[in-house]
Amino acid sequence: MSERVSTPDTSSSRKHLEGLSAVSDAAAEEWRTLTDDSVEIIPNGIDLQKYSFGYKNPDPKTILYVGRLEGRKGVKYLLRAYGLLAEENKDLRLAIVGDGPDRTKLERLAADLKLPRTEFLGYVSDERKLELLGEAALFCSPALFGESFGIVLLEAMASGVPIVAGDNPGYNAVMAGRGQVSVVNPRQTAAFARQLELLAYDDDMRNLWRQWAKDYVRHFDYPKVVDKY
Repeated sequence: MSERVSTPDTSSSRKHLEGLSAVSDAAAEEWRTLTDDSVEIIPNGIDLQKYSFGYKNPDPKTILYVGRLEGRKGVKYLLRAYGLLAEENKDLRLAIVGDGPDRTKLERLAADLKLPRTEFLGYVSDERKLELLGEAALFCSPALFGESFGIVLLEAMASGVPIVAGDNPGYNAVMAGRGQVSVVNPRQTAAFARQLELLAYDDDMRNLWRQWAKDYVRHFDYPKVVDKY
């Protein structure tokens, strides 16, 4: 049996709207199928004062994932790519933050792959998340689809942590300009692993990336986003 997806009828409510906004083109697509009215793209924002953009070349080098543990997030591909690197890079570790329906399956995959230095930390507080970002060498969010934006990417940028991100429309809306070097197809395991290694170990690349991120993330500070509204 095929699954049927229905779009709610919004015609009665649309006539009361004076304007439409979306956080990205990806998020605006559904509205554009419902109306000819223009949709203003206004990104999500963050409070930059919460984050500490310090020098980061930590040892051991932690690859950090923060998010829900479900299929579309691509965590199984991160585990496989990490597995290609972990045996030769003894200072590399992987921290998985979050919970979800696939957690047991992913923990089993990590055990089957015999991944060293891999932790599933479950849910953590916002305070602990900030600490983990401060300790990380690399942030990875290999989502395959279903992302309208990507606040977790902004949080990593604001913390000065280089990113490797899945190639999906929402993340591409965030990783503009030099940030495109971070975007990978998570299903291509060898290329994914090379990108993780490059942004974890190549100091020149890390410094260039961090210079870009420090300037770029300022566009998403709350006062600037509020002004757009």
